[in-house]
Amino acid sequence: MTTDPLQLTEQGKQAFAAKQYDQAASAFSEAASAYEALDDALNAAEAKNNLSVALLQAGKAEEAYQAAAGTDEVFAQAGDIQRQAMAFGNQAAALEALKKFDEALKAYERSAELFAESGDGEMRSLVLQSAAALKLKRGKMIDSALSMIGSVESTKKPNLLHRFLRFLLRLIR
Repeated sequence: MTTDPLQLTEQGKQAFAAKQYDQAASAFSEAASAYEALDDALNAAEAKNNLSVALLQAGKAEEAYQAAAGTDEVFAQAGDIQRQAMAFGNQAAALEALKKFDEALKAYERSAELFAESGDGEMRSLVLQSAAALKLKRGKMIDSALSMIGSVESTKKPNLLHRFLRFLLRLIR
């Protein structure tokens, strides 16, 4: 058994790819602890976000949220907007699974803002689509439509559906 955080992270990624989510979570948890022991807060936060994703896939939403909670602050202090945005997205997904929809929407919206700030239109688009889907599930049709419009407009490499939606948006305006 290794205590090397890089090896533990690689083991976690391999287990995740093999859909062995509990095993992946264990490896990411050990990697986070190993990074913390080295006083490497940034990589520990990254490992915790990986842990969050693995736990969510394993059906452990509360643990997933706890793993990602606070990591956004670590990334903010380091000035890493991209990973801060990802941390908010991970928190939002866990909150949505916990049926804490209002909190999830706020986290999705913060994630989208940060992705826009970082210039990552594709990730912003994905986050806005998740927010729109959540709004749609909750019966907020107009809010959902507005989120979807933002998602379509921020896509840099539009697929056929995006191009069609952009065409429709031009007709409406």
